[in-house]
Parts: sequence; structure tokens; C-alpha cells
Amino acid sequence: MDRWPPLKYDEWKDTLATLHLWTQIVGKIRLRLEPMLNHWWNVTLYVTPRGLTTSAMPYSGGRWLAIDFDFLGRRLEIVGCDDERDGFALEPMSVAEFYRRVMEKMKALDFDVRINMMPNEIAGAVRFDKDTVHASYDQAYVERFFRALLQADRLCKEFRAPFLGKASPVHFFWGSFDLAVTRFSGRPAPPHPGGIANMPDWVTREAYNREEQSVGFWPGGPGAEAAFYAYAYPEPPGFARAQVAPPGFWTDQLREFLLPYEGVRTSADPDRIVLDFFNSTYAAAANLAHWDRASLERQN
Repeated sequence: MDRWPPLKYDEWKDTLATLHLWTQIVGKIRLRLEPMLNHWWNVTLYVTPRGLTTSAMPYSGGRWLAIDFDFLGRRLEIVGCDDERDGFALEPMSVAEFYRRVMEKMKALDFDVRINMMPNEIAGAVRFDKDTVHASYDQAYVERFFRALLQADRLCKEFRAPFLGKASPVHFFWGSFDLAVTRFSGRPAPPHPGGIANMPDWVTREAYNREEQSVGFWPGGPGAEAAFYAYAYPEPPGFARAQVAPPGFWTDQLREFLLPYEGVRTSADPDRIVLDFFNSTYAAAANLAHWDRASLERQN
């Protein structure tokens, strides 16, 4: 089993775009059911040994349900606390068809949930129930993506572990389609400028209302290959010029550091390269912003 499989954007870009929208449909169900948490932590998905899950979500009448993407079993599963279970095969289908199947299965199990039909953080987006263009599903490439996600999840958790201050879970954001973990200094941040496609500015400002440093993994997009990333908000003076572990590099376009996934997967020690990148970018952000590192970090 290849733990670090190739992940070339152009070879699965249509499947990636479709899967991104499918996860938004499931994620918006979680958004509707979960009570609000700071920074929108209530909306995220989580990596499992077989795919992605909403985890258990509360429903009316004391009931609970979860929705799982089983990428190995090639199924979407909907399960309830009273032994309700249904689902369907993950296979080529339009976003509109995926939406229809999810809602029909939910209603058949007596889970009636209505969601906002517009995708988030995607320019030129089409309502889920009207999108018949995105309909690709390359099973082999989805499994490659999942294998990469497993490694990223493991390393993000290792990075998070020694931090004693406020830190997020390691979680998957379906809006931006990336895995992330965030450390916080404990200080408030200035209002975020917003301007993200199909995302109200007040939503973005809630996400970034505390000083933070984030790392994570993104599977790529138009003109960009899969990469690990690191950024800070607000960006401290001098951050873009900071020396970080190679082959990480700064991009002015994104205002963050990137570490190409391909370079990681073909290296002799992928774990060391990723963790060195995470730790060096954190140290740069925390030092330049004068975080109280002595109280925030476990001293070994």
C-alpha cells in the first residue's frame, strides 16, 4: 500500500471539483444541526480510517445521526442512533443527483433537514439542485486523495500535541476543501477584510477573530498542485521573509508558506520534512508576533 501516493491535480481535477461540492452538501447538513462553536468548528468534517465523517450530530427528539463518506467501500452511509441506516454507492453522478439522493435517504429515515443550496467559497457557483455539470468520480484518485489525507491528519495531530494553549481540532473544512489545525496566541485579532467568493464577510470575521497560526494540507486547484501550507493571521511584520525549513517557500499571491506534496512524498523522510515545515513556520509567526511561548508550549 502506497502511504504517499501521487496526486496530480490535472489528472483528477474534475473528480476533485465534484467531490468538493458533495462534501459541501453533507457539511451544510452539519451546519444546520450543530450548535455554533467559535471559528465555525461546528461545521467541519473529520478523517476516519475509511474516509470522512460528520461525527454524531444531534437531531430533534433526542435522536442523533452521522453521515460518512466511505471512500474505501465506495459508499455514502447515513446512520442513526436507533439503528437507522441507509446509503448509496459513490460513483459518477451529478451534484444535483447526489443532493437528491442524500435528501431522499435522509427523509426515508425520518431526518428532515433543509440547507442553503448555494456552495460557499467557489466563484461562479451553481445551486446544488441545479448543478448537472460536475459529475465525475474517479475511484482510484479519490483513494489516493484519502491516503494523502490520512498522512496529513496524522502529522497535523502530532504538530498540535505539545501546544498547551487554545488549539483547534484537526478538521476538514469543506468550504476551502482542506485539512487544518490552528494554534492561538490568546489575543484578539483585527477584523478580517473578507472578500472570499460566496462567503459573507461576517462569516470570515468570526473565523479569524483571534490571533492565530494555521497549518494544513490542500489537494490542489487550478494552476496549483497539492501542498502543505502555513499562514498567520494577522500576518506579523517580516513573516514573508522568515527563514523556514526547506523546501517550504513563501507565495505573495496566497500570503502563506507552501510545501509541495510531491516533494514530500518522494523524499526519504516525509514525516520529518512536514513537521520541520510546520514547526519552523509556527516559530516564525510566534516569535515575530511576540507570543508568550513559554506558557503556550509544553517544555520538555
